[in-house]
Amino acid sequence: MIFVTGGSGLIGSFLIPALLGQGHSVRALYRGQVPAIPMAERVEWVEGDIQDPVLLRQALQDVHYVFHSAGLVSYDPQDKELLKQINIEGTANIVDACLEAGSIKLCHVSSIAAIGRPADADVLTENSKWNPAEEHSAYASSKHLGELEVWRGISEGLDAVIVNPSVVLGPADWNRSSTRLFKYVYNKNTFYTGGKANFVDVRDVVDAMLQLTFSEISGERFILNAGQLAYKDFFEQVAGCMHRKAPSRRVNPVLAELVWRAERLRSWLTGARPLITKDTARVSAKNHFFSNAKVQKAIGLEFRALPETIAWTCSELLQQQAVK
Repeated sequence: MIFVTGGSGLIGSFLIPALLGQGHSVRALYRGQVPAIPMAERVEWVEGDIQDPVLLRQALQDVHYVFHSAGLVSYDPQDKELLKQINIEGTANIVDACLEAGSIKLCHVSSIAAIGRPADADVLTENSKWNPAEEHSAYASSKHLGELEVWRGISEGLDAVIVNPSVVLGPADWNRSSTRLFKYVYNKNTFYTGGKANFVDVRDVVDAMLQLTFSEISGERFILNAGQLAYKDFFEQVAGCMHRKAPSRRVNPVLAELVWRAERLRSWLTGARPLITKDTARVSAKNHFFSNAKVQKAIGLEFRALPETIAWTCSELLQQQAVK
């Protein structure tokens, strides 16, 4: 029996069918409504959330593996407390439940946001040190502190692996996570930032999670990253696949700083969520590359080329739009 959190998210929506396809029995957590994913009828669904430690202890009865992919991705200052509750406290609850149950291996989905970023390093690895004295977004801090809860569990005897994916690409809800990047181009927006981002195919993330979890590897973290693209290049590839005009007006760092301040004021006056925040403006200007050498050496994983991933995601999203 395998327990999965985050079944309605991008990773979970591909992970659960993959587990079922391998013949595993799957129990999964959901909130509000059972996710509309392939083979959902074969899943033992448990209604609740990771902030309920009693429920989690009950849900882990007879479970041998836990895939913890639930998490909140947000750079909105309004979500600071929610990030703490979900990414830190929720992960602590999962770890405690696994420790209490015993004989469980945990696969925790963290993020490259939890990787330290030394100022003098262009290429970052699993060993890049986190500097608490530096300025970090609330999201990055929540993923780092959530990961520390898993390391605490490991120190107490928990069998666990951690994966740190970059921006995960794949077809999902237009309004959530990385899929909003595709929607941005589809809606014919005109601006782009000058930074670069690291990307990975959701299918490769799931493959890595399965191989690492069902191996004897334990007490390790692994960056999952297929490569890096400038935002301009990424948007141009998406635009080509979606038959849209690519964003053509570059936002320089000075303008980006003005925009997020204006958005903060608009948000304060109207109560609406800001379209751009200080963190999104500054994260988008970064150029660090995240090395995938460790996971390639550990399991021989070959990542899909980013143009292939972008074309596949665009095709799937366009089909979804056609059905609607």
